[in-house]
Amino acid sequence: MDTLVGLIRTVSVVAVVVYILTRSRMYSAVIENRMTRRHKAGIIVLFGLFSIYGTVGGVEILGAIANIRDLGPVIAGLVAGPLAGFLAGLIGAAYRYSQGGFTAVSCSLSTLLAGVLAGLFYRIRKNEFPGVQTAMILMAGIELLHMGLTLLIPRPFDKALQLVKTIIIPMVGANVMGIGLFAFMMQNLRHERAVESTRNMIKGELKAAREIQMGILPKIFPPFPDRPEFDLYAVIEPAREVGGDFYDFFFTDKDHLCFIIGDVSGKGVPASLFMAVTKTLIKARALTGAPPDQILGAVNDELSQDNPSAMFATVFCGILNIRTGDVYYANGGHNPPYIVTPDGRITPLAATDPGPIVGALDGITYRCDKVRLRPGDSIFLYTDGVSEAMDRSESFFTTSRLEEGLVSLAGKPIRETIRGIAEGVTVFCDGAEQSDDITLLMLRYCG
Repeated sequence: MDTLVGLIRTVSVVAVVVYILTRSRMYSAVIENRMTRRHKAGIIVLFGLFSIYGTVGGVEILGAIANIRDLGPVIAGLVAGPLAGFLAGLIGAAYRYSQGGFTAVSCSLSTLLAGVLAGLFYRIRKNEFPGVQTAMILMAGIELLHMGLTLLIPRPFDKALQLVKTIIIPMVGANVMGIGLFAFMMQNLRHERAVESTRNMIKGELKAAREIQMGILPKIFPPFPDRPEFDLYAVIEPAREVGGDFYDFFFTDKDHLCFIIGDVSGKGVPASLFMAVTKTLIKARALTGAPPDQILGAVNDELSQDNPSAMFATVFCGILNIRTGDVYYANGGHNPPYIVTPDGRITPLAATDPGPIVGALDGITYRCDKVRLRPGDSIFLYTDGVSEAMDRSESFFTTSRLEEGLVSLAGKPIRETIRGIAEGVTVFCDGAEQSDDITLLMLRYCG
């Protein structure tokens, strides 16, 4: 028992050092199968020294040393191949031979063979480090070979037999434990790298999704500087997760301006792609001169076909007659906009109880309503990322705070109003990460 305890103590020291080394650049190269000659040289020297330490930290029994000397060459062979295993074994074997004793030849030869056999196993597995169980079985076989050579070569045989009976269990157990710990560390490191690789891939996809989302949204303001009849400004504040918010505005003819705001269900790349499709379909339909209710109806029918993921969007679509101030609009499940007057009166847009969402079920009929904007009146649109923005205590910003902000900013230029609302949300959140985009659009009719 004392022999086993002593060997386990030695294994523990080696395990700590190996764990530290698994965090080094050299082991990054091992995991990624991109070792250079310099890396392999480092492995040979390092595990050759481990082999020496396995002898130094061993327990002397009957003129021989119970040890974990074979562990270093086996690891070298399993991570860098037969040559590395042989040379690391040569370092350990040379030191063991220099210590003398009646088992010097058999022990030195066993250490050399341990590195070579592990390296050959590495080649058989096509340069892939084995799993924990396989590594432990291999190590047990190598140590049993060591015991066999100890019986075969040293003389007298009776003394060799007595030695093997004494050390076989602690030596096999300690070496198997050592390689098991190392294999477990390697397995964990591989898992960490796989998780990191997946995380980086997801980050890349989210970045692409964000670029898709932001790349198709209008960014130049004022968008129509030669049209004094109205002013328009919009902004989107991206959240930590990529959402599907969007807005757009364009002329359908020289007197009619179409403006939309929407929010797609879900997050990430699917939401961004669905958003791009939705926005494109709306614009294509609007340019035919269709009214808002027919625009949403046609887009809904298109999106609901071949939609196995059951994605949908909430959309508000309005068309402003810039000569009269009349706005015809339809609401597909979106937050009702506000009419903001110059004197600070804030009114939810009449008859805009959210209608059916867009894209969930075909054959839906949407309602078209009308409101007249007087010169100076504005229509303010937003997504639920505003009202549902949360602070650190997970309290919502709410529409009440939004309305208070609109009242306090009444009469200001629309850019200043939008920025003021966005800043108010940011201050309220107090650094809490948001899971949804904050999108705002304001259209002021100038007459």
